[in-house]
Amino acid sequence: MAEASRRFAAAGVEEPRRDARLLVCRLLGGGPELLLGHPDRVLDATEAARIETAVVRRAAREPVSRILGQREFWSLSFTLNSETLDPRPDSETLVEAVLAALADRKAPLRLLDLGSGSGCLLLALLSELPQASGVGIDISAAALLIAEENARQLNLQDRAVFRERSWDGGLVGDDGFWDVIVSNPPYIATAEIAGLAPEVAGYDPPAALDGGPDGLAAYRRLIPAAAAVLAPEGLVALEIGHGQAEAVEGLLKAAGLLPQRRAADLSGNERCLLAAKSLPEARIGPDFAAKESRG
Repeated sequence: MAEASRRFAAAGVEEPRRDARLLVCRLLGGGPELLLGHPDRVLDATEAARIETAVVRRAAREPVSRILGQREFWSLSFTLNSETLDPRPDSETLVEAVLAALADRKAPLRLLDLGSGSGCLLLALLSELPQASGVGIDISAAALLIAEENARQLNLQDRAVFRERSWDGGLVGDDGFWDVIVSNPPYIATAEIAGLAPEVAGYDPPAALDGGPDGLAAYRRLIPAAAAVLAPEGLVALEIGHGQAEAVEGLLKAAGLLPQRRAADLSGNERCLLAAKSLPEARIGPDFAAKESRG
């Protein structure tokens, strides 16, 4: 592990010891306790080769989650592939904000996830809302296959459906209206993508990152589509990039939606916006109302 850590540090990996420990332990079929309990374990040839391959990949700045093919999100395990965005802890801000906004988590809510990728947002919410059901849409068939696999692994396949669809033509159809609409759209300005960390710029699918010249192209398309199918007392929750809150709120207002609250991630950055057509007391949870009153 020490050699892997040294090579990661030389490659500029941010937390080389943590990543070395995680890779070695996971590839040997255990957790951190594996090294603690067996610090002098001798690897056989197959184990050594498997770990060396992973070390080479991580030293090339491929994310650990891509090497292992899995990422933990909302304390759930999600399978990834090259067509899915690697879920980050910052996106849990959206899940937390939606749950705080709901007065009754046992209500039979209908959820819609625009650009579902791995399905992490929709499935994390369904794991907390036992009577809810939802649909995730994405333009990538390969991503949808992974989302369906994740639903099965989490035993949520009976409440989650994934469909290949774009929001460009509008979302009005046989599905009716939705109580909660969520999205983590591409919001990085095109010119800024090359300057992102290699783990992001080199391995996340470009379509999940590129938000056009100003980073707002996806919002201009999805917000009117979402407004058209949002239930009268429904909520929209959107992940946003740094400094985008004012602009996205303007787009929400132009579509007839009322911005309600900004939610910050653990670093203090505004990461999520909540909006609604109306905000009757029956739909507001006490935690949401308290945060809104603090402005």
